[in-house]
Parts: sequence; structure tokens; C-alpha cells
Amino acid sequence: MSNRLYSIVLFYFFIYMNNAVYGTFAPVYFESIGFTNTQIGLLLSAGPLAAILAQPVWGTVSDRARTKNSVLLLLLGGGALCMLLFPLSVSFVFVLILICLFMFFQTPVYAVGDAITLEVLDKRGAGNFSHIRMAGTFGFAVMSVWFGWMAKEHIEWMFPVNAAVFGICLLLVLRFPVVEGHQSRGPKMHMGMLLRHRKLMLYMSMSFVLHLTMGYYYAFFPLYFKELGADSAWVGWSMLISSFSEIPFLLLSAYLFKKVPIPYILLGAGIATALRWFLYSVIDDPVWVFPTQLLHGLIFIVLTVTMAIFINREVPAELKASGQTLHALLCLGVARMIGSFVGGAASDAYGMREVFLYNALVAAGCVVVFAAIFWLQRDRAGGTAREQ
Repeated sequence: MSNRLYSIVLFYFFIYMNNAVYGTFAPVYFESIGFTNTQIGLLLSAGPLAAILAQPVWGTVSDRARTKNSVLLLLLGGGALCMLLFPLSVSFVFVLILICLFMFFQTPVYAVGDAITLEVLDKRGAGNFSHIRMAGTFGFAVMSVWFGWMAKEHIEWMFPVNAAVFGICLLLVLRFPVVEGHQSRGPKMHMGMLLRHRKLMLYMSMSFVLHLTMGYYYAFFPLYFKELGADSAWVGWSMLISSFSEIPFLLLSAYLFKKVPIPYILLGAGIATALRWFLYSVIDDPVWVFPTQLLHGLIFIVLTVTMAIFINREVPAELKASGQTLHALLCLGVARMIGSFVGGAASDAYGMREVFLYNALVAAGCVVVFAAIFWLQRDRAGGTAREQ
């Protein structure tokens, strides 16, 4: 493995530490400074709203920039600056505005990073994206435990820690192989062309529905776990288990993509999602949350890696970054915004346990509907083949 490819592996190791710190402990911090569940839901839905605006902008900019690397550097620098500004005030309005600004820079980092990595691997003609992405799993696991222990006494340290993570990632991107924006010269293609890709839209639609329920999980699981009797250290250990549960899929994904049709992979993720939320709704002892976290390895990583690889294979080179950011827009933007905001209000009205049950029903309904659609498509394709 070349030194430049090592820099990509290390980038994934560090950038997913951001998810472990901000993504996991932001709700805990907001609760510690006195915000209600409804306010927390609003804060965690406002960020994805900013991401909705950011994704098409940064996707188009990346495809049209001289290099995608320069865009990634700008995103990381903006994210680091926002982290340093958070401790200046605990005013709800200030925090709301800063979350929107932070998410405008932070959310596209993963999609643009994936686009660069997949194109580098394509040019090399060798390498496994899933194995590189596994570095992010280990980074998330390490930071989950370390910061979970730290958050027991110093939850406010999440901001300088995250700023340092972004700074390290920025230095690593300087070592990346250069990947050009394929629309920097010649005719321009717009993101709207992706909407005509029927199979892509179908797969994204199922991913979107499942991410609606994931949006609630990311916003309120730490608070629900603590409500059951856990502390911040236990939250960190639970995230360690969930991150390590991703490893089997990442190791086997190349084989699975060759042997198992993508609709079956997505349906499997949907079944695991419904089961996980149902188990959360019936658990009383926080200890049982730990084995339930193992189901995470059949959900988030399956959806994100499957869609990233499908987009890289099926979308024209001129729109690869736009394709990745469109999926991030829907699933990390719109879906998380709805899941956080509606989930926050529902939690205040009915309780977090009941909302997890409702999420289980949504995921189960998603599986039934899309299984029927996939079956009808296969039946129609088989009938067309017989007629020919």
C-alpha cells in the first residue's frame, strides 16, 4: 500500500471519531445545559436542514472544481472553526445558528471523501473500499470509549477534541492523491439528471425511510440509555460494540456484492432495523442494550457502503460526487431532520420507549412495501425476458 493510500486509511480512522464525539454526545451536552427534549430535537433537526442545502452545493462544487481535494480541505477547515466557536455561549439561538453552520461544512465531508477514495481505487485498479472504510469503524470505537470516559466529568471537551480531529484530517488530505473535478472542463451536467436513474431512486428511497428511524436513534439513544440507568461511560461502551459489529460486513462485503443482489441486502438491513427498535422498546435493564447494539452492524454500515459502491458503479464520472452527496442529502439531511424533530416532539408527548416502538413499525412497513416492489420488478423483468 502506497504512502498516499495510507493517508486515506488514516483519514477514515480520524474523521469517524467526529461521529463518536459530536454525533453521540451532543444530545448529552445539550441536556446538560438545560435544553428540553423538544429543544434538543429542534437543534438536531436544524443541522440536517442546513445539510440539505449544503449537499447539492458541495456536490456540484466538487464535480466542477479543479480538484475535489481542495473542496474537502475547505469543508474540514470550516468544521474545525465552528467547533472552536461552540463554547462561547449556551444561548439556544447561538447554538442553533452554529449547529446549522457546522453541519453545512461537516455533513458533505463523508460523501466527498468517499467520492475521492472510490475514484483513487478505480484508477489504481486495486483496493477494497470496505477495508479502507473499516478504519473508520476502529476510529469510532476508540473515540467512543475514550470520550465516553471523559464525558462523565468534562462533556464540554467535545468541542476542542473535535476541532483537533478535523485539524488532523486536514493535514492528511494534503497527502491524498489528487482527484480532479470531471466537470472542471467541458460541458456541465447537473444533479437533476440523477433523478432519472430509476434504480438509484428506488434504492435511495428505501435507504431514506430506514434513515428516518436512524435519525431518531442518533438524536435520542444516548438520552434513552441514560434514562434506563446508564452513564456516559456506558454510552461509550455501547458505541464501541456497535462500531465493532460493522467489521464482519466490511470484511465480507466484496463477496456479498458478487453473490447477493442489492435489493436483498437492503431488505436484510430493513429487517435488522425493525428488530433493533422493537427490542429497544421492550428492554428494561440497560445491560441488555449491549447485545442489542450488535444489530447496528447490519444496518448503518450496510446502507452506507452499499449505496456508496452502487453510486460509484452506476453514476457517470461527471456526477459521482453529486451522487454521493445526493444520498447524503436525503439520508443524513432530510431523514435525520425529520427523525430528530418529529421524534423530539413525540418523545415529550409519549415517551422515548413508545417512539422506538413506532420506529420499529415504520421499518417493518418499509420492508414489506419495498419487498413487494422488488418482487414485482423481478416478475416483470422475468416476463419481458420470456417474451423475447
